Amino acid sequence: MDAKRELTSVDLAALVTELSRYEGAKVDKAYLYDDDLLRFRMRDFDRGRVELLIEVGDIKRAHVADPENVADAPGRPPNFAMMLRNRLSGADFAGVEQYEFDRILVFEFEREDENTRIVAELFGQGNVAVLDETGEVVQSLETVRLKSRTVAPGSQYGFPESRLHPLDMGYDAFVRRMEESDTDVVRTLATQLNFGGLYGEELCSRAGVEKTLDISEAGDDDYQALYDAIGRIADRLRDGDFDPRVYLEDDRVVDVTPFPLEERDGLDEEAYDSFNAAVDAYFDRLQREPEEETTESSRPDFESEIAKQERIIEQQEGAIEGFEEQAETERERAEELYAHYDLVDEIISTVRSALDSGESWDDIEETLDAGAERGIPAAEAVVDIDPQNGVLTVDLDGTRVPVDPSMGVEKNANERYQEAKRVEEKKEGALAAIENTREELAAVKQRREEWEAEDEDESETESEEEPADIDWLSRSSVPIKQPEHWYEDFRWFHTSDDFLVVGGRNADENEALVKKYMESNDRFFHTQAHGGPVTVLKATGPSEKAREVDFPDSSLREAAQFAVAYSSVWKDGRFAGDAYMVEPDQVSKTPESGEYIEKGGFVIRGDRTYFRDVSASVAVGIQCEPETRVIGGPPAAIEPRATTTLRLEPGKYAQNDAAKMCYRRFKERFADESFVRKIASPDRIQEFLPPGGSDIVDD
Repeated sequence: MDAKRELTSVDLAALVTELSRYEGAKVDKAYLYDDDLLRFRMRDFDRGRVELLIEVGDIKRAHVADPENVADAPGRPPNFAMMLRNRLSGADFAGVEQYEFDRILVFEFEREDENTRIVAELFGQGNVAVLDETGEVVQSLETVRLKSRTVAPGSQYGFPESRLHPLDMGYDAFVRRMEESDTDVVRTLATQLNFGGLYGEELCSRAGVEKTLDISEAGDDDYQALYDAIGRIADRLRDGDFDPRVYLEDDRVVDVTPFPLEERDGLDEEAYDSFNAAVDAYFDRLQREPEEETTESSRPDFESEIAKQERIIEQQEGAIEGFEEQAETERERAEELYAHYDLVDEIISTVRSALDSGESWDDIEETLDAGAERGIPAAEAVVDIDPQNGVLTVDLDGTRVPVDPSMGVEKNANERYQEAKRVEEKKEGALAAIENTREELAAVKQRREEWEAEDEDESETESEEEPADIDWLSRSSVPIKQPEHWYEDFRWFHTSDDFLVVGGRNADENEALVKKYMESNDRFFHTQAHGGPVTVLKATGPSEKAREVDFPDSSLREAAQFAVAYSSVWKDGRFAGDAYMVEPDQVSKTPESGEYIEKGGFVIRGDRTYFRDVSASVAVGIQCEPETRVIGGPPAAIEPRATTTLRLEPGKYAQNDAAKMCYRRFKERFADESFVRKIASPDRIQEFLPPGGSDIVDD
């Protein structure tokens, strides 16, 4: 039996009942894994940490997860996750509803400045749309443009066409709908009444009606029995009367249901206290089991462990940096207190005197507001009052400093210095922790080297000749080798003759390329069209000795194609354009008298070598050796280097949507999907796609 990978409409109806218990939880942060799994970390007053997961890829689910079943946060949040953090940080979870009887959940989040709805489409290709208070799409994982509905930023969100809700219909309507069918009972329940195959069969079993009974032969007794069975399920869903089960076959999970099913009799089963807990356990085990049963290679997954330790180091480095900034801020606050000694002393004296006189904090706030309106500096400096803790916030030349009026200026300043000291002690602890992590990382790398050395010894013993080609697409585990290079800060590729070409993405990068990286023996390329990137064909690297190079025509042509493809030519939807080449000494920042050069622009003097009607076509691919990474650029240069590639041309799909499409195709081609997730996420692919719309050329 195939394991269930998507929740049914019945499952979602049950989950909605249980998820309502988390109303009032406050959102801390949102994460996006790959391009299909959202995680919302929340805090609940009674339950503590709450992890809400929504997945809309090959697996489609939505539930609260045990923190132990949640993966580590991804390293760099993509734009979609950053947008969610901006909209939802500090928001309250206000509830969730199922749209009709469809596999769609609508999550509500409320915040003082704006409310947000998140629509999770757990059917078909899957999608998540973020809506504002008016129902307009702020952003979505996928852009949908159909005759019947649109899901795109700036448009009103369109739900799919309404479907029959079988749990709310009366008996007469139920009979009419059944009698309209021209097939058997179970298929009518599954398709016409939207129960799906499993629950269609389950209803027949509970009603004692033969599944293959033709509708033309069904009678009133059959309909009444089926309608009563539907009513009993509807009552349990409304009342939250669940008895959840996870079903197993040969010790592998195959299904999860909110109550026991007759159709699952004979399978091993496990009971859970809540359906949410059962769903969480089911999908956690479903995703772990294939890894446990992999027998193609007993090689430990060193790459995953190394990536994990590197993520921890990255987080620790961020914490250390945060501690340093926090300590510096506290010291600056202390210095500002001394720099504005008289002003702060006046504030403290005024507030302390008022408190000693029996005035309330509300009275003091009114007095300070009135003083600020009259332009009294001491009153204007107080920007906030915290009566509960008896602390004022004072603005001192743009630096906001907490001040305790029960203490003098010196003691308040000393408190800031002490706080800086406490933060620095935390930093010392973090430094010690990061050293331990680095030792663990080094140990994993050492074990990997020893393992690979043993493999080499064995392979040399078995055969003196290594296979000429490795089928990377079929390998269950592809080792990751990804050293860092200076040119990765720009757009780049290596020509078919192995020369490096580097291009700018914006004015700042254009300036940096010309001023910092262009050498006398390089070549400068640009398009005739306005809005093209600076493109430099490198003769040597920044640390190499300068030398004259006779560039092959193929490299020159590829550099010109690179300049055209990543220019406004592509954005305008044109399939070809012109480019020119000059030597570095022809490129200048000095304009003609009376003229002005904007940032990122240059004056070209002297003769130019033109490349006419250059194709605006690019390829993006995944390289597996000698390094593992996404590469992109002219097809003639990329396709021989990459294990697998896709060609693109100007088209209709936005840059981020095209990147996701490429990612899915790559993931389908590799047996090691985790390798694709680590190396070729949609964000990394997008870095190699031209600005503007794209189409993938069928291959």
